[in-house]
Amino acid sequence: MPDPSSSLSTVVSPDDAVEPRQRFSEVLSDLASRPTATISIGDVLDAFGDRAFGALMLLFAAPNVLPLPPGMSAVLGAPLLFVTAQLMLGRPVLWMPRFIRERSISRDFFTLLTSKLSPILHRMERFLRPRLGLLLSPVPERIVGAACLLLALILFLPIPFGNMPPAFAISAFALGIVERDGIATLVGWLAALGSLLILAAISSAIVAGINAFLDQLWVTL
Repeated sequence: MPDPSSSLSTVVSPDDAVEPRQRFSEVLSDLASRPTATISIGDVLDAFGDRAFGALMLLFAAPNVLPLPPGMSAVLGAPLLFVTAQLMLGRPVLWMPRFIRERSISRDFFTLLTSKLSPILHRMERFLRPRLGLLLSPVPERIVGAACLLLALILFLPIPFGNMPPAFAISAFALGIVERDGIATLVGWLAALGSLLILAAISSAIVAGINAFLDQLWVTL
């Protein structure tokens, strides 16, 4: 008669047979380690699959949180408009035209970018997990898309260091979407509100400065 314990030991749980999903930082590292000269946007789309919305939002927004050469925020912000607009419209799958999919950056630059982002991502990923899913259901997620579209437009404004707050907000939203974490989404909403308040304060200061200059010029003339 066969030993029951030996039969039970051969049973494999369905959960054990499923590989754990890779974290965002792990997928980035895999992309950076590819033996190719360039990494295209199409490569990123294929690597992240159903998480492409959040992945591309994070990939193009997060570098803007770091000090970058002048003009880079506009370069990185342009694809954000395309991604966030589709998220706002509720598209189930991110679509990219061929000319955007084929746009690429050198693997060396991608590796440098990954090396700068990975330590930050590793620390954040320790706290990220699926929770408060109601904040990421279809309708709230479309509202997030609308907010991110507005924040992406702000990235184009030539305001010194003004691109960092909206970039941080988009990054928080993106992490919430990728990891299905409602807490990260709440952080994104707080950061978005802060970004708008900072923009309003800076805009008021700029307008006041221009008015003061014009008044002084009028007196001088």
